[in-house]
Amino acid sequence: MNGARALIRTLVDHGVDTCFMNPGTSEMHFVAALDDVPELRGVLALFEGVATGAADGFARITGRAAAVLLHLGPGLGNGLANLHNARRAHSPVLAIVGDHATTHRRYDAPLQSDIVSAACNVSPWVWTAESTGGLTADAVEALVNAYGPPGAVATLVLPADVSWDEGGVPAPVDPDGLGARPRAGLAPDPGVLGGAAAALTSGEPAAVLIGGRVCVGPLLEQAADLAATTGARFLAETFPARLERGAGRPPVDRLAYLAEFAALQLEGVRHLILLDAPSPVSFFAYPGKASDLVPEGCTVHTVVAPHDDAAAAVAALAERVGSRPGAAPRQEPGRPDLPTGPLTAQSVCQALGALLPEDAIVSDEGATSTLFAPGATAGAPAHDWLTLTGGAIGQGLPVALGAAVGAPGRRVVALEADGSALYTFQALWTMAREGLDVTTVIFDNRSYAVLNMELDRVGAGGAGTRAREMLDLSRPDLDFVALATGMGVPATRATTSEEFTEALARSLATPGPSLIDAVVPPLL
Repeated sequence: MNGARALIRTLVDHGVDTCFMNPGTSEMHFVAALDDVPELRGVLALFEGVATGAADGFARITGRAAAVLLHLGPGLGNGLANLHNARRAHSPVLAIVGDHATTHRRYDAPLQSDIVSAACNVSPWVWTAESTGGLTADAVEALVNAYGPPGAVATLVLPADVSWDEGGVPAPVDPDGLGARPRAGLAPDPGVLGGAAAALTSGEPAAVLIGGRVCVGPLLEQAADLAATTGARFLAETFPARLERGAGRPPVDRLAYLAEFAALQLEGVRHLILLDAPSPVSFFAYPGKASDLVPEGCTVHTVVAPHDDAAAAVAALAERVGSRPGAAPRQEPGRPDLPTGPLTAQSVCQALGALLPEDAIVSDEGATSTLFAPGATAGAPAHDWLTLTGGAIGQGLPVALGAAVGAPGRRVVALEADGSALYTFQALWTMAREGLDVTTVIFDNRSYAVLNMELDRVGAGGAGTRAREMLDLSRPDLDFVALATGMGVPATRATTSEEFTEALARSLATPGPSLIDAVVPPLL
């Protein structure tokens, strides 16, 4: 058995059943081994940034590690932006980066590069396999580090000869079920728990800020109940990796993107309780404005850090404050009316709230255009919301793709700004090839609208025509219907609310991918 076949067998035996890829010459033995180990599903992407974002989306929705296969340093470089987002999402991703054969390195061939240095930007664990015999042990160690906690991108550099040489041996599966799978994390610190409990029961204004693992499942319910029991404000981080929401679930407002609005949400808070969320800071620096959003005089209590046992910590804090199960309200079912008249970003969100199916997954990269989406969908049937965790645009379509692969039978809706869509538009081809149930909505306002807003916010207001042209997406106007059709995805254009509602209802009821080009004016 060669190294590549032993590696794939090891991945499958340890629960990795999907690998997104854009391979090259150095990875051909890995590709060939797919026929020997058919349990591993290979999913081809036309661009590395699609493959890395899809691995992130798969990991977010399944909680299991996905693999992504990349070609040498340049291939890794093309995928770095979405690996950055995966890092911020704490998604367990195994990045396998092919390298030149160990005997070929000394020749400095044209594609030779420093893969390790590039990987260290997004990956806390990077390892180069140096022998076929040791490869599968390296792979298991990579998975251990990918699962954490915290979940992370683990990068295994795979020289070509380590793949093609004979002598590969699949790694045995741990009989105790430990090793390459999610682990609980560190036990909660009694001192931290005591301080947080005292703060929540002190009568002073407090806020509970959740993120990561606490945004889903029983932890979301418990966190909402302990906040309600103590009268604390209940907030979620601005861009959670996955937030469970909708009818029957505890409603939670996300911390605003704009620092001024976030400051208002936290105004007067004397104790900030962090449950798997980072302490809030502004996304960017602005002249004359604070970067740290924690109010003056507020004490921050980090009850759950990324490496902690979140379940144990939340349960222990709930017990200490006498939390009452069911104390927090659950979202009542309710949908907005179907919109009529001119199509706007707000009416698109209204239609989504009216029609979103139960158990849907929403990948939100709508930037300014989806400001109304959370409110419009609050009472829709229970669903998952995936957001732009690291701020590197081009995430929305790949994450939707990966989520659809990981959750067959669930409808995925990708809310996509027109400018962001073009970073990884190739994802549509893979959606068509795999027959994935993804509805893509393009907010076609022909502008980098969020950057027009930021141009003024950073103090560069008064910019002239030449500056504004750098943020304009017209001349020529983009034809998203033609672009999608060329990728094999059926598409239609909507210019009125009635046209959009009809197209959305048809898409949600039709198996496979489709795209709606929603022509809307800029929201800001």
